[in-house]
Amino acid sequence: MFHIADGNDIKEGKLTDIYFERTERILKALDKNPVVKVEIFLKSLPEGYKWGVLSGVEEVVKLLSGVNKLSVRCMPEGTVFKEFQPVMVIEGKYLDFGIYETSILGFLCQASGVSTKSARCKIAAGNRQVYSFGARRVHPGIIPMVERSAFIGGADGVSTTLGAKLINQEPVGTIPHALILIIGDTVESTKAFNEVIEQAVKRISLIDTFNDEKFEAIRVAGSIGDKLYGIRLDTPASRRGNFKKILEEVRWELDIRGYNKIKLIVSGGLDEEDILELKNIADSFGVGTAISGARVLDFSMDIVEIEGRKIAKRGKMSGAKKVIRCESCFNDKVILESQKASDFQCEKCGGAYKDIFIEALREGEVLYSYPSASEIRDRVISQFGYMEI
Repeated sequence: MFHIADGNDIKEGKLTDIYFERTERILKALDKNPVVKVEIFLKSLPEGYKWGVLSGVEEVVKLLSGVNKLSVRCMPEGTVFKEFQPVMVIEGKYLDFGIYETSILGFLCQASGVSTKSARCKIAAGNRQVYSFGARRVHPGIIPMVERSAFIGGADGVSTTLGAKLINQEPVGTIPHALILIIGDTVESTKAFNEVIEQAVKRISLIDTFNDEKFEAIRVAGSIGDKLYGIRLDTPASRRGNFKKILEEVRWELDIRGYNKIKLIVSGGLDEEDILELKNIADSFGVGTAISGARVLDFSMDIVEIEGRKIAKRGKMSGAKKVIRCESCFNDKVILESQKASDFQCEKCGGAYKDIFIEALREGEVLYSYPSASEIRDRVISQFGYMEI
């Protein structure tokens, strides 16, 4: 057996922190099970971040669906949010869902962290392609979640078959060093790939296994003619020197020989800072650990009302709240759940506010539409104009 929980373990509450189990025993012994409202929000983003991308909502809805008379109001998955903004409010009898707090936060914290980092990389790349190549850096049991979250955040493709199936996309990839090492030559490996693999797959040759990138690029470019879509440089840091200069040299040598249509794909320890530096010369980026190993976003879940009474712990404002957003300038305002967006006017531009919360569950009934990963990704990208890195 692998060291991984399955869906039934999560649904049965076996992944809870022990103090929730003990709290459940105490409250049952005291015959206390009040109706509460809890709020999920973020006190602080990672250093330098100004926003996050909400992901993991679908799994939370699936976990809580069918729970007796439970209601969930939240931002839709793929919504950009900021610090101290509630992203979800859950209402119901505490003992009916309190044991799920650990899992709820786990769904949202990690998925949102991956989507946020992916969005930062895609914004940095502009009109260049970004691919999520970090599956090997995480436990295989969560690869589908990681790749879905990366795609939602803006990545143009993912590398594993199951991850791609989850988002209804074709997996993307090139040639590994292993193939070239076994065959013994970059050109021969490229030819073998071209002969064996179906034509629908783009021919992208990896050129840094044995020799200088410039000369390998020239050799490969002449090996399969117009069928070669691109070359990938995964040059290790110990051999890079000035990576941008290497790319510029390769681009020059290809162009003067008429190979100006061949794309340059770079990978190997890239982050958004590297993308910003290289995007004027590279055509695509394969991003690994920066996305798949992204910092989680530290959401917390706190009681803000008990039996209609507004109450919260120190450092947290009581009363269930929601976020309204100006449709003109993307300015946000946090208001009480009972208030109406139409009662407020944007302080920045005078525009109209819109309530961005939706009903995902109403007394146990699922209202969430489960949009496709592509639809959620489109939502994220539509907000890029208001996001800075």
